Amino acid sequence: MYDKLLTCLKSVRAKTDFQPEAGLILGSGLGDYADSVRMEAVVEYADIDGFPVSTVKGHKGRFVFGYVKDVPVVIMQGRVHYYEGYAMSDVVLPTRLMGMLGAKKLLLTNAAGGVNRNFRPGDFMMITDHIAAGVPNPLIGRNCEELGERFPDMSEVYSVRLREVIREAAGECGIALREGVYVQFTGPSYETPAEIRMCQAIGGDAVGMSTACEAIAARHMGLEVCGISCITNMAAGMSGEKLSHREVQEIADRVSGQFKKLVTEIVVRM
Repeated sequence: MYDKLLTCLKSVRAKTDFQPEAGLILGSGLGDYADSVRMEAVVEYADIDGFPVSTVKGHKGRFVFGYVKDVPVVIMQGRVHYYEGYAMSDVVLPTRLMGMLGAKKLLLTNAAGGVNRNFRPGDFMMITDHIAAGVPNPLIGRNCEELGERFPDMSEVYSVRLREVIREAAGECGIALREGVYVQFTGPSYETPAEIRMCQAIGGDAVGMSTACEAIAARHMGLEVCGISCITNMAAGMSGEKLSHREVQEIADRVSGQFKKLVTEIVVRM
C-alpha cells in the first residue's frame, strides 16, 4: 500500500510541486467549489498511476491545487466510495495522498440523511464524532509504520480547535449550525427504517456513505480533521417519502451557495 502511495505521489509531483497547507474533500452540492479558487494546477485522477477513479455522476474526479483567499489548498473534486467496489485501502488512498503532499489539516464535506428529528433538509451539521461500525476500518491489515502507529487514538477525531473555528465561521456567515454524530454505512442502497432507528438508538444524528473512513485514515497520519454534513433529506421512515439521489442533489444544489460561503470562511480561519 505504501509503495502504491509513493507511485501516486511521484505521478502528481511530475505535474506540480504545489505545497498545500490544507486538504478539502468535496461532497454533493460542492462539486464546483474548486472552480472558484485561484487555481495553480489540476491533476486528473485518471492521470495518476494506480489511483482509483470516481464513478459517481456529478463527481469530476480530479485534484485541484490553488488558493482559497491566501491559503494554499489541495481539493479533491469528487471522492471515491466503498460502494463503488474499491478496497477500503483505495477509498482512503486519496486522503493519505493529500497528507503526503503536505496538507496538515483536512476539511471533509458530504451530503447526509437527517436522523435527528430536529433537523430539516438544507441544514448544515458540524460533525462532532462518528460511528463507523458499518464499514471496514481502513487500518485493517499490516500497519503502515511510515504513516502512523498500529493502534491510533480516536478519542478526538474531529479537532476541538477546528470545531470552534467552524462555529465562528458559521456565525460570521449568519448560518445556523447544527452539531452531531455522523454514522457511515456502506451504501449504495439507502438505509432501511429499522437501520435508521438503530442509528437513533446508538446516538447518531446524520447518516451517509463516506467521510468516517477518510477521517480515520487522516487521524492515523496525524492530520487535524473537521467535517460538515449538508442534511439533504430526512432518513428512511422519518418523513414517509421515498428517497432518491435526485432529491439529494436538488437540496444540495439549493443550499450550495451558503455551503461554499461557509467552507471558504472555515478554510481562511483554519
